[in-house]
Amino acid sequence: MEYIHQLGFLPLLSCGVRGFSAEEVVADDCRYVVFPDGGWDWPLWKWKGEIVTEGNIAYGKFFAGKAGFIARQWWPDFCNYRRSVHPAPAEGSIEETILLTLAEHGSLITRQLRAACGFTGPKMRSRFDSYVTRLQSACRIVTEDFVYPQDKKGHEYGWGWSLLTTPEQLYGREACQCSRTPQQSLDAIMNHLLQQLPKLPEEDIYRLIR
Repeated sequence: MEYIHQLGFLPLLSCGVRGFSAEEVVADDCRYVVFPDGGWDWPLWKWKGEIVTEGNIAYGKFFAGKAGFIARQWWPDFCNYRRSVHPAPAEGSIEETILLTLAEHGSLITRQLRAACGFTGPKMRSRFDSYVTRLQSACRIVTEDFVYPQDKKGHEYGWGWSLLTTPEQLYGREACQCSRTPQQSLDAIMNHLLQQLPKLPEEDIYRLIR
């Protein structure tokens, strides 16, 4: 959490910019490992929920369609810039339906949201997921927490499901507003990241933030 707040922005897994992801900076014993009996452990993956619910950190598919973290102090600027690049969904569009459904229910895991929006037919899952990913990239959907299925003994298992909501519902409308212009927000983000990560190519950082 401290590292995320220091950088402001951190992809969860490698996004093609070497060294700029949680996966690459954690200690070896925090990475994914498969045991001889077929079981697995991945401390970094298990931390996601605690980071999101307790760390004052936003989580979603923000970086070239890949998931990652954004420190809340940078959320207004990031939201300001991204929403200027991805305008509000058109009236009557599928994207608007998704947002209205979330506004009605508060929060839903992806499969519940998909069913509530009527995407129940064959081959609908990947199509629907692409809409949700675009809305996350536009800072209109974030992950509130992670929900895990339970076995007969009440033990959680599996990879977990993202509990989706809108940032306005989770953080409040003021947290999604910024006094800067979108370009000023982008400049502030880039200047900060270039100071924090001076060895990384500017064009690579920009590719993930734009």
